[in-house]
Amino acid sequence: MEVKYADTFLKKLKGLMFVKDFNYILKFKCNGIHTFFMNINIDVILTDKNNKILYIYRNLKPWKIIFPKKGVTYTYEMPVNSLKNIKEGEILKK
Repeated sequence: MEVKYADTFLKKLKGLMFVKDFNYILKFKCNGIHTFFMNINIDVILTDKNNKILYIYRNLKPWKIIFPKKGVTYTYEMPVNSLKNIKEGEILKK
């Protein structure tokens, strides 16, 4: 799946808000997110600076908050059911 990097203020601000369907992974350099104004559930992975998976959130509903987590550098948002065989502690391939 293609990875798109939210590397500008506007890309970070918009994120997946108001999106009805998507088929890519959105990567942020941040340690927490919200799903305000989102129309769909998503899967989320939080990793450290080496892409070691620290936290996994499956089927996260709109209007939720993942508060900032210590040690997290990157957040990946992806379509729901993308994380079937992924576990905490694994390293994401770049």
